[in-house]
Amino acid sequence: MKKLYTLSLFIILFIAEPLFSQTKFLTVEDAVTRGYGSLVPKRLQQLNWISDSKSISFIDKKNGKEILYRRLYNSNDNEELLAIDLLNSLIPSSKAYFKRFPNIRWQSKEEFVFQKGDSILSYNISLHQAKLANLLSPDAENIEFANKGNFLSFTKGNNLFVSMGPGNIKQISEDTIPDIVNGQAVHRNEFGIEKGIFWSPIDNYIAFYRMDQTMVTNYPLVDITERPAKLVNIKYPMAGMNSHQVTVGVYNISTGKTTWLNTGEPKDQYLTNITWSPDEKYIYIAHLNRDQNHMSLVKYDAKTGEKINVLFEEGSEKYVEPLNGPIFLKNDSQKFLWLSRRDGWNHLYLYNIDGKLLKQVTKGQWEITEVNGFDASGENIFITSTKEDVLQRQLYKVNLKTNLIERLTKEDGTHTCHFDQSGEFFLDGYTSLNTPSSISIIDKKGKLIKNILSSENPLKDYKLGTTKIFNIKSNDGQLLYCRLILPPDLDTTKKYPVLFYVYGGPHSQLVTNEWLGGGSLWLNFMAQHGFIVFTLDNRGTSNRGLNFEQETFRHLGTKEIEDQISGAKYLMSLPYVDPNRFGVFGWSYGGFMSTSLMTRASDIFKVGVAGGPVIDWSYYEVMYGERYMDTPQSNPEGYKEASLLNYVDKLKGKLLLVHGTVDPTVVWQNSLLFVQKAIKLGIPLDYFPYPGHEHGVTGSDAIHLYRKISRYFIDNL
Repeated sequence: MKKLYTLSLFIILFIAEPLFSQTKFLTVEDAVTRGYGSLVPKRLQQLNWISDSKSISFIDKKNGKEILYRRLYNSNDNEELLAIDLLNSLIPSSKAYFKRFPNIRWQSKEEFVFQKGDSILSYNISLHQAKLANLLSPDAENIEFANKGNFLSFTKGNNLFVSMGPGNIKQISEDTIPDIVNGQAVHRNEFGIEKGIFWSPIDNYIAFYRMDQTMVTNYPLVDITERPAKLVNIKYPMAGMNSHQVTVGVYNISTGKTTWLNTGEPKDQYLTNITWSPDEKYIYIAHLNRDQNHMSLVKYDAKTGEKINVLFEEGSEKYVEPLNGPIFLKNDSQKFLWLSRRDGWNHLYLYNIDGKLLKQVTKGQWEITEVNGFDASGENIFITSTKEDVLQRQLYKVNLKTNLIERLTKEDGTHTCHFDQSGEFFLDGYTSLNTPSSISIIDKKGKLIKNILSSENPLKDYKLGTTKIFNIKSNDGQLLYCRLILPPDLDTTKKYPVLFYVYGGPHSQLVTNEWLGGGSLWLNFMAQHGFIVFTLDNRGTSNRGLNFEQETFRHLGTKEIEDQISGAKYLMSLPYVDPNRFGVFGWSYGGFMSTSLMTRASDIFKVGVAGGPVIDWSYYEVMYGERYMDTPQSNPEGYKEASLLNYVDKLKGKLLLVHGTVDPTVVWQNSLLFVQKAIKLGIPLDYFPYPGHEHGVTGSDAIHLYRKISRYFIDNL
């Protein structure tokens, strides 16, 4: 057996060694609160390019006060544009003062806008004047600015409004039934949907979602702050049950009329990735069927709402997941790029507007993770991808004529890049396992112009253990990437307990070459308390290609468990690991994984904490649940196999379940059903609800949560 374990170990890729001067130990407050504040590597707040300019702007402090600065791309000097005290002096006295700089939006190189209450104010940096630019209705939400000028749209209640200027607010939709909503994100924010309002390129129209949820079952949440407690119903379509119905409206700014796109049947289809053509004549929508295995890209006439044609279709025996709409070429509106995983990896395909495939632009066993924009000529497109290494994110230039790909970022690690409007320069935010944070301005050829920030290590005084990133093999020979955080001053003659930190679900990658290895300070806190902290990205996680991700299809909790057990077997081969003291913690899908490992691998895992866990996928929502599991009606065996209610009797160790009582994502019913089954079977179980919290525990209560979790492992493992 030992030979199997040692064969699975591969070359260590990255090692971060602690400095000898480190003496301080983390507290829970450090890990939970300061770990997202003062102990984060220094950043430049609101760093962005100024419109129509080769300058950047950002917020920094001077003498303890926040200042808005400007800096030319090749300059060494920061120009002070506006101090927060001056900004407050320009705001009418009836408005409360800003304690921190508001979010700003550059409208031109001379003017930016910001929000204060229901007012949209503009500031001219040359005139040093602030004025009222627009007004919102009280309680406005989902605010979307037009592409040009200060027009904006917003929702109030379940309806959509547009404001063309102070005192000129028009109501676009007039639905009186609360369960019909307009201008909001639909399909529970799946399929890359982040908003429900889409201004046309020249601001003559607004496309928007209308979602009818009247046919969706009410799900009860209870507000205990009232006396007596108050019932709050939400719409929660569970897998296999009635889903909502979505349509798309197009509001004409000049006529004040709305045209509805004739999106047709079936009504429970998914309408995703709404995209305007550059000339505002057409709207493109990726239609996805309820089974999520067939996608059609449909072109609509924006004025009449009628379907022009289906440009192309994509199908799969498992699922298709469109996440991005057409990307029209900068200087050729007759062609667009389409991101697809049809060959197993996320790549770009070039089409004309009639739907004819011209060519595949990028190829290879790697994934595009972001499209960053075009250069000024439109001949090159910039992408961020895993081309060099799945642990990294590098920026590349792709020539659309030759398909030639050139890497622009130099340092190994994770790069987050943002281009100016001309496509000539980009901001490169870089981090790695040994680099806290670095920000540079680089030109489109990859030449360094200026480094504008090299952050010091905020943890230089803390005694942290070594972090290693390496890989092992799954039982079928696939590489699995792992992160190991060792206790400070590890004594290899002793035996240490291991804490697995897991997520393991789709759209996740926990192990990356970035600061702390993609981990958190709480994991380092636990390492300081004598735990070896281990994380493994199992099959089913992202950025490893479609086959790797889809191995869990219709059987969630199978391949993932196998891979985590492979990690456990590797750890058992290490001389300083105590094979009898393995614990596991995770939240959401990680809560599902923690409970799965505690019940379905109970001979290995002795202590577990599961936060907001999915216990039975038939109690999870339609879009996500049916994508990966199909319906309970069509996949009864898969749902039965994955339901942790069927493994309660296998629990041997100590398990703590934690859940927010008004969780709208993984409803509280999941963990309560597990508790109920444990009681009936006489199985010991620990449980802790967090009243009033949703899918995460926030604020000061988060400190309480992590104290409890930490103590649970320290006391029991």
